[in-house]
Formats: sequence, structure tokens, C-alpha cells
Amino acid sequence: MANPIVGIFRVKELRERVMFTLGMLIVFRIGAVFPIPGINVRELSRYFMDQVNTGNAIVDYLDFFAGGAFTNFSVFMLGIMPYISMSIIMQLLLIVFPSLKKISQEEGGKKKIQKWQRYGTVLVCIIQSLAVSQFARTISQSVNNVLYVSLFQFTLIAILTVTTGTMFLMWIGEQITKRGIGNGISLIIFAGIVARLPSAVWELIQMTRRGDLNPLFVIIVIIMFVAVITLVVYEQQGQRKIPVNYAKRVVGRKMYGSQNTYIPFKINPSGVIPVIFASSILTFPLQIAQTVGGNVTWLSQLAQALNPRGVLYNIIYVLLIIFFAYFYTQVTLNPIEIAKQIRENGGSIPGIRSEKIEEYLTRILNRIVLPGSMYLAMIAIIPTIIQIIFGFPPSISYLMGGTSLLILVGVDLDTMSQIEGLLKMHHHEGLVKRGRLRGRNL
Repeated sequence: MANPIVGIFRVKELRERVMFTLGMLIVFRIGAVFPIPGINVRELSRYFMDQVNTGNAIVDYLDFFAGGAFTNFSVFMLGIMPYISMSIIMQLLLIVFPSLKKISQEEGGKKKIQKWQRYGTVLVCIIQSLAVSQFARTISQSVNNVLYVSLFQFTLIAILTVTTGTMFLMWIGEQITKRGIGNGISLIIFAGIVARLPSAVWELIQMTRRGDLNPLFVIIVIIMFVAVITLVVYEQQGQRKIPVNYAKRVVGRKMYGSQNTYIPFKINPSGVIPVIFASSILTFPLQIAQTVGGNVTWLSQLAQALNPRGVLYNIIYVLLIIFFAYFYTQVTLNPIEIAKQIRENGGSIPGIRSEKIEEYLTRILNRIVLPGSMYLAMIAIIPTIIQIIFGFPPSISYLMGGTSLLILVGVDLDTMSQIEGLLKMHHHEGLVKRGRLRGRNL
């Protein structure tokens, strides 16, 4: 039996795609440690070490989603989140404004929308980089010599380098999707999380040795970690199959026979997208509130209210996950469009009248999406539970459960599926037993 891992490197196309993806991710990780010109890295590291000791939840949260680049004040410190935020805004605008949606459906409309989305990303980056410069000013008030240049010069440098860094990351993501393997944007977030795993595991071992963490709690959390991974895989692979029968029909001079097939509705059709979207939407105001809050009273109060460990933040987080689960499902699986395609191709769903197909599909999707989104939300708040109940530091709890696990498992399954398809196309066995990723029929 051929080794599927060896098969990846025997297929030229797949080998080139995998190596290109790895190369781009290495570039991303190198850029995450290059600081913005004009910042004193040594004094900055000392400041953030003090913040870790005092438990600045917002800094920990922002640094988590930037893959450690935020505390480095690197050129990639904003990560890919500005692009994701603008993507959400653009998709909402397409729904709110029918004229904009009409433009997207015209010839060349998608390219035009993507161009506007890039311009919007630049604007978001400029706003957030201004907040970064204000944050540097706040740090300079408590730490001497943290800036080598004046605040005005640093602001200009920060706007230029950080905006360029995020746009370069966006380009890397697009190139991975086009020339590599997997979804480029998701893989960039994935790489940032994976890069922090070794240090988190080492910190967990050290804290257990020092007695800062109860070994029993560590064992309980590890068991939770394994259980959550199992449940996430089960949920990501679960499907509800809707049977569809197609009658005999004539197309041109050919007659096509009757066919019985099904529509696979996943329990969680949107995957990890709701979690990424919700995190991105909350990260933007958090960063503005944290970096500018020291000078503006109401922003300081907002930063305290939106503490990632607080009740208000987690309630908003859960509601956003549920909202984006419904929103993204409606965008990708529109029951009206699916029903239209079934009727145009002479299909029917057993026991359902033709004019009732939209209503039936909508009802099925709603029954699937609600428990799926609530399950996502429950997993997403696990880090907060681990911090409060077991006293784990954020650097470990963020990686031991919740959003990180959803992203890791979801992106991994999606990438494996793409590799699986390419291997099958070249007549190689897949990565799992019997050469295919099995979906559970629920």
C-alpha cells in the first residue's frame, strides 16, 4: 500500500502547491518578528512582559489573533483581520444595497467589488495604524526610550509599514489560494496559532513544575482539549442528506435518464467562518479602545466593558457567531437559488410539492444552523471558562480550546479535502482510510 504522504511529493502539481504554500507561510512568520522602524524592541519586550504579569486581557487577545506579531510591534502586527473586517462589511453592503449586488452580478462585477474591497482594507489599516501610534505614545509615557524617533515620525512610519504589511499579507493569502493548497487567508491565521503552540506547551510545563497550576486541573483541561477536538471533527463532518430525484429529460438531441441523488447539507455549513468573522468584528473596536482609550474617557470605559474575559464581551461574541452562521449560510446556500436549480433541471424532493421546495429547504437549514451555531459559540467561550475556573493564563487557554481549536480543525479538514481531491485526480490513495474523508450521515 503506497504511503499517501509520499504520494503528495510524487505528484508534481501537488508537490509544487504544497511547497509554495509552506514558503509563503514561512515569509509570513519571518515578517511577524520584524519590528516597525523607530521602535526600541528591548524596552518594548520589557513593557509587554510586565503586561503579562498584570494580565492585560485585550493585549493578549489582539496578540493571539495577530499570531504574536502585535506584541512585537511588527510590520504584520494587524495580521489579516483588517481584510476580513472589510470582507464582512462588503458582504453586508451587497445585501443592504441591491444596486451594489446588481453590479457584482454583471460581467467583471466581481473584480470591481474586489477592487473596492482592497481600497476599503487600506482605509481600515490606516485607521488601525493610527491607533497603533497612539498606543506607542501611551507606552512611551511609562517606558523611557521606547521610541527612537519623534511621535509624529513614528506615526507616519507606522501608517506606511503596517498598512503595507497587511496588504502584503492579503496578497500572500490570495496567492496561496490561487497557486498553493487550501484557503490562503485561513491558513495565515492557522500558521499564527500553530507557531504559538510550542511556547504555550513549554509555559504549561514550567507553570506545573513551579506549582502555579494544579496538576489535576492540567489533566482535566487536556482531557477537555482532546474531547473538544473529537467533537469539532464530528460536527465539521456531519451532514443532513436531502434526497432529490431527476426525471428523464431531453437536452438537444440527447436523452438523459432518471437519476436519484442528494443535496449534502452540513450541520455547520459555514465552517469556522462565523468564529473568524465574530472575532474580527470585535477585534477592531477592541484595538481602537485599547490604544486610544488612555486619552479618551468613553473609549477607556468601552475597553473595560469589552474585556475578553468579561460577561458583556462573551454575550456579544456568542450572538455574533450565531448571526454570522445564519448570514454566511444564506450567502453560500440560498434556498431560493437551490430550489430554482432543482426545478430547472426537472428535479423533485420526495414528498414535497414543487412550489414548497424553498420553504422546505429553508426549514431544514434553520433547524441545522441553530444547533450548529450554538455549538460553535459554546466551544468559542471555552478559553474564558478555563481562565476563570482553572486559573490558566491567556497564552495557554486561548490555544487549549475555543476559537483556536475551531480554526485549527476546520482549516486542517478543508486543506486535507483539497489534497485528497488532487491525489484522487492523479490516481493516488488519499490521506485517510479508504482514500476519502468520510462525512457522517445524521
